[in-house]
Amino acid sequence: MQRKHGLFLLGVAVWNFITWGMFTKNLYAAHSAGEDRPAGYWIAHTVLIVINPVPGGVFAALGCEGAPLPASSPAVSEPHS
Repeated sequence: MQRKHGLFLLGVAVWNFITWGMFTKNLYAAHSAGEDRPAGYWIAHTVLIVINPVPGGVFAALGCEGAPLPASSPAVSEPHS
């Protein structure tokens, strides 16, 4: 995998976790406000909230594998002979 693909997957993972947090917050606020929705709505969206971090974790793992951090250079380099 090319580095640009790994960075893309990391970006998708970050986006996934940000939207997951917003979605969770909004669904909780709607439930707390007593919005009148069918039970299937709450069940389906709760299942999505529980499952959604899985693809985000997979994307993050694949992205880290495809876009490794550059190796750190040694503090003192050895002279070449």
